[in-house]
Amino acid sequence: MPLIDFTDKGLYCRAGDFYIDPWKPVDRAVITHAHSDHARPGNQYYLCHRYTTPLLQLRLGDNHYQSLEWGEAIYMNGVKVSLHPAGHIIGSSQVRVEQNGEVWVVSGDYKTENDGISGAFEAIPCHTFISESTFGLPIYNWKPQQEIYTDMQNWIRSNQVTGRISVLIAYSLGKAQRVLKAIEPVTDRIFLHGAIWNTHQVLTAEGWELPTVQRVTPDIPKEQYKGSVVIAPPSADGTPWMNRFTPFSVGICSGWMQVRGHQRRRNADAGFALSDHADWKGLLQAVKATGAEKVFVTHGFQAAFSRYLNEQGIEAGEVQTAFGTEEEEQFENEPI
Repeated sequence: MPLIDFTDKGLYCRAGDFYIDPWKPVDRAVITHAHSDHARPGNQYYLCHRYTTPLLQLRLGDNHYQSLEWGEAIYMNGVKVSLHPAGHIIGSSQVRVEQNGEVWVVSGDYKTENDGISGAFEAIPCHTFISESTFGLPIYNWKPQQEIYTDMQNWIRSNQVTGRISVLIAYSLGKAQRVLKAIEPVTDRIFLHGAIWNTHQVLTAEGWELPTVQRVTPDIPKEQYKGSVVIAPPSADGTPWMNRFTPFSVGICSGWMQVRGHQRRRNADAGFALSDHADWKGLLQAVKATGAEKVFVTHGFQAAFSRYLNEQGIEAGEVQTAFGTEEEEQFENEPI
């Protein structure tokens, strides 16, 4: 019997009687991170990293939460469980599950480049590794983070010269915090959409050091936005909410911007391939570093990635899950 089963509710450890990132309500859920496709409402008990707990409270409300430090182990019905850095967003963790010497690792979402805020990805030796493959094609090959930051900064400077407000589109949890760090050297006038502001407030209350910002509100005179940078979630792009910033230029921060066609379809002025997921090389690096004998590949380009692993002599199979290719936007639609 495998240590983790793939069920209609999610990844289930029968021996420990708990689920990992279940997509239907269960009694006991171990949560890798606070994005809404991995952390769903309705569970009786949530176990997560301590950085994730306040984010779950923001998004899911009061529940029975238990927090762990990375590397701290607990036993659930005799099964050893510990959390380890995934490098995806603040608090994101891999779940290590061990029983009778057999070790499985559920990676959740991860990236292998240390972004300086999310915790450096840690390769965990295991027998079986469950990996995402959001960008599991060779065309996805990220530039170093600092190069992308420099491109973003130069774009903002260019907009400042031409009198256009820079509007950066980024998810409220994860991407927005990296963007804040990226633009800090070129402006001290940063405005946030309400959804990003809410996340920002929770993080700063927890002691995270982030740049000083203002929330976009209806009573701010238009001239106050001149020369500033606005960060908004994808749900705001192309809506009347954006009109208050005219004239403005839109830059989209997403790994999908690696392919030029995506930028054209989104009708963006600029695209920055800044992703919170591993690229092709990062995925391969992570899989090989675990030494896993078996790999299960979930959401994304799982067919291509699993086929390549099998060709390289690493036994791999595809698993269908309810996880998205990016975090869902249901929590981006906050009052504006």
